[in-house]
Amino acid sequence: MIDTNVLVAALRSSTGASHELLLIADRGGFEVALSVPLLAEYDDVCHRPESGIPIPEAAVDDVINRIAQISRQQSIHYLWRGVLPDPKDDMVLEVAVAAGASHIVTFNLKHLMQASEFGIAVVTPSEFLYLL
Repeated sequence: MIDTNVLVAALRSSTGASHELLLIADRGGFEVALSVPLLAEYDDVCHRPESGIPIPEAAVDDVINRIAQISRQQSIHYLWRGVLPDPKDDMVLEVAVAAGASHIVTFNLKHLMQASEFGIAVVTPSEFLYLL
């Protein structure tokens, strides 16, 4: 499970752990779970001018489309709203729980730590790379 902030970091720099994780996922190194609302968030956040993503919008679209192609599309049948401090993070938790994800990869450790109550480890991109 990849949080939006990791995708933004991957698109901002081709030298970091976030970018490396996208390459590994593209090669089938681990399974990425994705819901329609999370895909819409990826698209919205990555196209904001303040995102700091230096590549052309068409390239951003290509990356997001590729993530959609390689990800397991996860339906959400139960909403875990109001569990986490930031309501937008509940969507990430919902995908992870529904998919039976073992990890949420994020830079937002503080807000997602409660995912551990669901048996989901919350790790940074660097930590996840180490685990792989």
